Amino acid sequence: MADDTDLPEEVALLWGLREAPRKGPKPTLTVADITRAAVAVADAEGLAAVSMSRVAAELGNSTMALYRHVRSKDELLVLMADVALGDPPDLPADGDWRSGLTLWTHSIVAVAKHHPWFARLPITGPPIGPKNLAWFESALTALSGTSIEEGEKVGIVMSLLTYVHGQIRLGSELAAGYAENPDAFSRQYAAALARVVDPRRMPALSRVVAAGVFDVDSLLDDQDVDAEFDFGLVLFLDGVSGYLAAHDPSSAVSAPTP
Repeated sequence: MADDTDLPEEVALLWGLREAPRKGPKPTLTVADITRAAVAVADAEGLAAVSMSRVAAELGNSTMALYRHVRSKDELLVLMADVALGDPPDLPADGDWRSGLTLWTHSIVAVAKHHPWFARLPITGPPIGPKNLAWFESALTALSGTSIEEGEKVGIVMSLLTYVHGQIRLGSELAAGYAENPDAFSRQYAAALARVVDPRRMPALSRVVAAGVFDVDSLLDDQDVDAEFDFGLVLFLDGVSGYLAAHDPSSAVSAPTP
């Protein structure tokens, strides 16, 4: 068993610090090769298609050759979750915290759109891989011009990450539901609400229904979904701005005028 001074196995794997196998022939694969192949399989066929045997076939190697470097599919998913992020965006040197976090957030969403399976990866702990920590550093850098406590900066970044991942995962699951039953997201939904929502029991929701908010061809129009995400982001950043106004007035930045 590793002592307290040793890195956890997962951390050592992510950072390329796990001791390479000594027995057997010289390895022809690397962890990076295996991870890239796994990402390629997921991009082409979906996350469910990723297995040690499928990735081995992608590489033209035996499954056992992979196990010399990556011990399980769970380890492979951990590697994929880090590598798929790529590098964070370069924040403008003369930008404020708000523009920096906005760019950072939209860049994560772009990753999720490029790798649709990313939203289905399990989240097993705080950021620890090279790419994840680079993104963490980037977001904290956006807040470096403020004078709030370091722990407060972490709280803002983690809260923003919760919003982003929540929206990405919800969007992914709704998209899957839409693919199975698009009618559930059509005007049929508005019609059903009009039938079952009693204005005496649900007056607020009744007013929304009466206003025709859900009376649209599709509740999952890409432009509407993006607009809703940006609306939520503005609300979140407005909250941060209000917090900074109370705790660090010099750092408060208002939302840009459309």
